[in-house]
Amino acid sequence: MTMTGSVHQLSRSKRLPAKVRGLILVRDQGLLMLWIAIVILFAYLAAPYFFTVATGIAMLNSASIASIYAAGLAVGVMTGVFDLSVPGTAALAGVVTALLLRAGVPVWAAILAGLLIGVLVGIVNALIVIKGFDPLIVTIAMLSVLSGTSLILAGGNNVSGLQGLTFMGTQTYLWIPAPVYIALALFLVLTVFLKTTRAGMRLLAVGGNAEAARRVGIPVSRYRVLGFSISALCAALGGIVTSAYVTTASPGASVSIVFDGMTAVALAGIPFIGGRGSLPRVALGAIVVATISTGLLLTGVQTYWSSIATGVLLVGGLALNMWTSRTATNLLLTGDTGKRAVE
Repeated sequence: MTMTGSVHQLSRSKRLPAKVRGLILVRDQGLLMLWIAIVILFAYLAAPYFFTVATGIAMLNSASIASIYAAGLAVGVMTGVFDLSVPGTAALAGVVTALLLRAGVPVWAAILAGLLIGVLVGIVNALIVIKGFDPLIVTIAMLSVLSGTSLILAGGNNVSGLQGLTFMGTQTYLWIPAPVYIALALFLVLTVFLKTTRAGMRLLAVGGNAEAARRVGIPVSRYRVLGFSISALCAALGGIVTSAYVTTASPGASVSIVFDGMTAVALAGIPFIGGRGSLPRVALGAIVVATISTGLLLTGVQTYWSSIATGVLLVGGLALNMWTSRTATNLLLTGDTGKRAVE
């Protein structure tokens, strides 16, 4: 076996040393094991309220809404872009959709307008970034612009009257909330797109090594635009679904959207240098965050502890991913076990 294969490919070989196999197991299955441990912990601490159908459905619904934002952030990170304007995009899309509905615009047209706002924001972000500006600064500035625009359009107040969006917010189908189905459909579409289409694979190639992608003829700038657009489109969808669920559109941009979304991305083990990642693991990461929030609420812990837990998970997820990857690589490159693995 040559060193051109990835650590993931090497893990399939029986010649890998036990330490490396253990590290890869932690990297690939650690998130699932963490979630199981958290469930067991809260099943004890929050008994008998944790293991109920109502709690499970509420937790699944919360995770689904968070995962919509996380999906967009994950695609952005895998493409090599980091979009901090997500809360502003979500707020503006929700407000515009709500205002159009109140004005008598058909539901489908109002939703389409909200989604198109997301695409437009993504394109504008990308066009500025590819001119050489720092993406973090650009998207923070865009967050401010979008938040202000939302407040102006809504007059500083929440926009109500969203009965037309019940089907994608508070409605349940076979006892499962509508946002769950929306999130599942989104993850299925994005996973198929990234894994099976030419555009999706090129998107990951640009995220992994933009210069190498450019040398083989891939139009990097075009795929940067696509990455930003997908991220913003998911943010807009999340804003509309959130508004539909709470039955009002808030013009205030919630920064917790980014924190929860990035925590799910970090827990999924997606490297922030881009190039690879697993969307199903992002969904599981969102479930972990929702489980912790719900568990803390049921145990009577004050809500701000949930923010602390999210921050700890974000840093911990990044640290664990970095440690397992570096340690596994070092074991393969050095020592007797490494020599044996790469002969």
